[in-house]
Amino acid sequence: MSRITLDQLKTFLYIVRLGGVGKAAAGLNLTQPAVSTRLRNLEQTIGAPILERAEGSLQLTKRGELLLSYAERFEQLSGLLERDVIVPQELEGHLRLGVSETIAQCWLSDLITRLHGQFPKLEIELNVDISINLRTALLNRSIDLAILLGPVSEYSVENIDLPGFDLAWYVSSKADPASDPRDYLKRPVLTYARQTRPYREMKERLFELVGADARMFPSSSLSTCFRLVEDNLGVAALPRALGADHVARGTIREFDPGWHLRPLVFTASYMAEPKNHVVETAATEALTSALAFQGA
Repeated sequence: MSRITLDQLKTFLYIVRLGGVGKAAAGLNLTQPAVSTRLRNLEQTIGAPILERAEGSLQLTKRGELLLSYAERFEQLSGLLERDVIVPQELEGHLRLGVSETIAQCWLSDLITRLHGQFPKLEIELNVDISINLRTALLNRSIDLAILLGPVSEYSVENIDLPGFDLAWYVSSKADPASDPRDYLKRPVLTYARQTRPYREMKERLFELVGADARMFPSSSLSTCFRLVEDNLGVAALPRALGADHVARGTIREFDPGWHLRPLVFTASYMAEPKNHVVETAATEALTSALAFQGA
């Protein structure tokens, strides 16, 4: 007689929570046939259907509703075992980590070092993207932890507030220092990628001050923005924490046009259910790394 496995229960929970086999496959990093096979084997072991398609969506049968309550209990027990019983150095697993470019440039390496110190056998998969995409990936469960411009305002998401980043205006050291700082805004303005809060804020304010002649060059690469500013191809409002080294080298300098973007506020965000000791620890360590970077 075949037995129900934890992998089958986990797959069942993903199908229910995400609303379909395809989404569950993406969330589990499996193929759709693999997910379908697990579901079929689970139903064969139980001896009855647990899901049925109704009005274009999957619905739990009565037996499926009963299974759901037991599956959630197994999930909670599995999490407690990882937290309380397994030695952290022996814990194996796969953490899918999504981060914004700013974090990747600042303290991501410190976070990875801390996690490897606690969980040396943990496999970490990295995804650097803009916050709107990271939010979608988190809600789709295709990443486990998102460090993004937050918080994520969903009842199912836990958010840990992280220290913010002040933004400063930068211009090349080659630019005429006698120029009116406000005139620098008539040059191309290098800024964060489209579909980000800094880009939207920059666009609204810049058009108020400069008008239709305002020119914005969005980019997902902060290092590219700094390089273009150094080459005197535009100005930019970028994190002061990243600009300090460039200023110290004398390649760029700060200027004050009379207004500044709001600081960037990040959160370490993850799904509240199921509870996952590794993910919760990673979120806490993200705060530790952020505070350490701020105090450096």
